[in-house]
Amino acid sequence: MKTALTIAGSDSGGGAGIQADIKTMLANGVYAMSAITALTAQNTTGVSAIMEVTPDFLAKQLDCIFTDIYPDAVKIGMVSSASLIHVIAKKLKEYHAQNIVLDTVMISTSGTRLIADDALTALKKELLPLSSVITPNIPEAEVLSGIKITTEADMVTAAKVISEAYHCAVLCKGGHSSGGANDLLYKDGCSQWFCGKRISSSNTHGTGCTLSSAIAANLAKGFDLALSVKRAKDYLSGALGAMLDLGRGNGPMHHGFDLTGKFTGSVSDVNNVNNK
Repeated sequence: MKTALTIAGSDSGGGAGIQADIKTMLANGVYAMSAITALTAQNTTGVSAIMEVTPDFLAKQLDCIFTDIYPDAVKIGMVSSASLIHVIAKKLKEYHAQNIVLDTVMISTSGTRLIADDALTALKKELLPLSSVITPNIPEAEVLSGIKITTEADMVTAAKVISEAYHCAVLCKGGHSSGGANDLLYKDGCSQWFCGKRISSSNTHGTGCTLSSAIAANLAKGFDLALSVKRAKDYLSGALGAMLDLGRGNGPMHHGFDLTGKFTGSVSDVNNVNNK
């Protein structure tokens, strides 16, 4: 069985972060492992507290993972401090990690800056050059490229600038645009569009975590980057389209929408089968 590691924060509400990553990886057919960068107290209505782990503890988690069950792919989510970024970069190089997917979590959907200046500098200097692909949304791509993005042509230009500056593939996500959910993959001087239909739902918590984790899972299984992106987008559309509705705020998606089997049924499902 192929394996994938997520390095990210914990979401006590289960919709994003480590929890969403593990659900996504399982649903996409790989064994998931985790190195936690922070604990959060949150639910669908917001975050009430954050407790970051120490650099030494994060290093110990990564040592334990890489020296026992070596990951076939690595997904990196939100890391808000430079000291933790230093540890991650050091360990990825030390263990020659492959298929690194970096979800460049820097700016929230509402436009709030989520990362300090020194952490952003470390992210650009240390993690972007190690990544196989990064997955910025439009506001994040603007920060990384220095280009204002208002058109699809701007997305191509920004992705090209980022890719050439940091020597990684770039998946520029178009969900923040006013049009459809069209994403642009830029790699080795070539661009490829992945068109998607915008799904009307207020329960979109964890979409970025889910997409990047699904890409990592597919890379771990041996799919090339373009096909991994396509499969990940199809999975994300299914999870959104299942229209799960939990909580009083911006709720989670249904990561297990495609899971079937005798252990997934409810009491009523099992009783119906037994009564037939």
